[in-house]
Amino acid sequence: MESIVLDFLKFELTIPTARCFLERFVRVAQAVNDDPLMELECMSNYLADLSLPDYGMLCYSPSMIAASSVFLARFVLLPSRRPWNSTLQHFTLYKPLNLSECVKTLHSLCCNNLNSSLSAIRDKYGHHKYNCVSKKYCPSSIPQEYFQDL
Repeated sequence: MESIVLDFLKFELTIPTARCFLERFVRVAQAVNDDPLMELECMSNYLADLSLPDYGMLCYSPSMIAASSVFLARFVLLPSRRPWNSTLQHFTLYKPLNLSECVKTLHSLCCNNLNSSLSAIRDKYGHHKYNCVSKKYCPSSIPQEYFQDL
C-alpha cells in the first residue's frame, strides 16, 4: 500500500515550512499597501529564518510563524502604520490577537540578534542582495493596540 502512495506522489514528500506560506502572505501584504515588495519579502524571510535555530519557536505552526513574520516585518519597516489588516486576516486566517505571542517571541529574537553568537543569519541578511534588512533598527516595543481585533 505504501509503495502505491509513494508512486502516486512520485516520492515527493515534504512537510510545510514557514517559507511555504511566506510567499503568498507577502504577496497579499504587498497587494494591500505600497510596501516595497523586495524589502518586505527580505525582512519577512529574515524573521522567519531567525526562528529556525530557536527551540522555543517549535510550539508555533509554520503558517503562524510566516504570518507573524509578515506582521513584524511590516511593523519594523513602517512602525507608525498598523501592521495587520482585514485582507491579511482573511488570507492567513489569523487575527492579530492570535499572533501576539508568536510576534512577541520573534520580536525578542530580532532585538537580541545583534548580541547573538550565531551570526550566520544576521550576516546573510546584512548583504545588499537582501537589502541589508538585518541592519534595520528594530523598535524596542510593539504597541499593544496593534494586537486588538480589527
